[in-house]
Amino acid sequence: MLPVLHSLHPYLLSLLRIVSSLVLFSYGTQKILHFPAAQNVPSAWSLPWIAGLLELVLGFLVLIGFQTRIASFVLSGLMAFAYFLRHAPQSFYPAQNGGVSAILFCFIFLFLVGAGSGPFSVDALTKRKQELAA
Repeated sequence: MLPVLHSLHPYLLSLLRIVSSLVLFSYGTQKILHFPAAQNVPSAWSLPWIAGLLELVLGFLVLIGFQTRIASFVLSGLMAFAYFLRHAPQSFYPAQNGGVSAILFCFIFLFLVGAGSGPFSVDALTKRKQELAA
């Protein structure tokens, strides 16, 4: 059983990257592209709007697995910043202050900084092409 799980590790890493970045990307589309429709849309160049722009652009980069480590590093910091700026002042407990998703995103993207993008990514495809050319 354990060898089977170890063989699935790279593919599960890609799945974690794709699903988590797709969810974060949807927050960016809501803030910037107004899809799906949101009740509160941030005004242009406000702090939530800039966060939405980062979620949209960097979330897409992580989604396709291009420059994953760099984009994940910035997104991890963004989510930590969002937690401490928006959620932590309301309450110490994440379940009470609404910051659960920000904490989870922060540590998932921090994990991706160290783990990379996995086999289903532009990064892996580029690496394979470089190895074949060498």
